[in-house]
Amino acid sequence: MKLKKEFLVHNTGGETVLVPTGAAGFSGVMRGNRSLGAILEMLRTDTDEAALVSAMKARFEAPEGAIEADVKKALAELRGIGALDE
Repeated sequence: MKLKKEFLVHNTGGETVLVPTGAAGFSGVMRGNRSLGAILEMLRTDTDEAALVSAMKARFEAPEGAIEADVKKALAELRGIGALDE
């Protein structure tokens, strides 16, 4: 899976914003923290959920299960707005 080309990622320092282009079929923006920014960065190339979780564990310290839950939630939200090419 990877992020569709119709979505642009903008990092403003502490916040990440996902913005659709006119061809995306979604109007609005998705805002998130550094974790979402890291996930979106990894989704610029083809990857899978297990690789995302592994990379996030290497990058961030969090309680057991928290990273897996964050990745699942982010992917569900991205699927919900049609941002993933699977």
